[in-house]
Amino acid sequence: MANKTNTIQELNLTDSFLFGKVMRDTEICRMVLEKILNVPIKKAEIPVTKKITDITPDSGDIRLDACINDEQDTIYSVEMLCCKDKELLRKARYYFQCNIDSDIIYTRETCTKLKKSYIIFICTFDPFSDGRHIYTFENRCLEDLSLTLGDETTEIFLSTKGEKDDVDDEMKEFLAYIENSTDDYVQQASNPLVKAIHKKVTEVKLDQDVELQYMTLLQRNEQGGI
Repeated sequence: MANKTNTIQELNLTDSFLFGKVMRDTEICRMVLEKILNVPIKKAEIPVTKKITDITPDSGDIRLDACINDEQDTIYSVEMLCCKDKELLRKARYYFQCNIDSDIIYTRETCTKLKKSYIIFICTFDPFSDGRHIYTFENRCLEDLSLTLGDETTEIFLSTKGEKDDVDDEMKEFLAYIENSTDDYVQQASNPLVKAIHKKVTEVKLDQDVELQYMTLLQRNEQGGI
């Protein structure tokens, strides 16, 4: 868990527990994806049969937090990352893309049925130390960068520590809110997306069942020496 706090009220969206609860609201998730990808997404849903696999005991926070299917037959995986790991990219390749694609194979579909996928990381650090708010990767030919592999996989890294003027003000405000998910910040924010997310954050924090889940998880982590 990202934040060492005693109550759910103190959490920012950098905390994996709160992030997961909020992003499971399909409308919030749809709005976030629209903003990140800058394309209209009519509908989003979280598959009921979503398969999550802990392949090794040290997998840590590398897991599928949300896997959303839109009507264009595209899969999105969204993950909050708060700790820079020198093996991050290899772990991402193994845990994320492997899990997404194996779900298709698991259902005995052929490789031709593999869906277009976007793997999105929201980072509280600059993963490539270039000062950008967003880094987008897809497979291209080194000899001719205009030639794409066509495997329909894209990896996007968002950074809350970006410094360049590479995204619009709404995106900057959204990324700032990730680390400052407070009433005070939202009062001065102009971004409708931030206000919508904060409404859900407030709702989650006021849910007594969710608070009990968080306290139980916190107690379990403390007993485990985390």
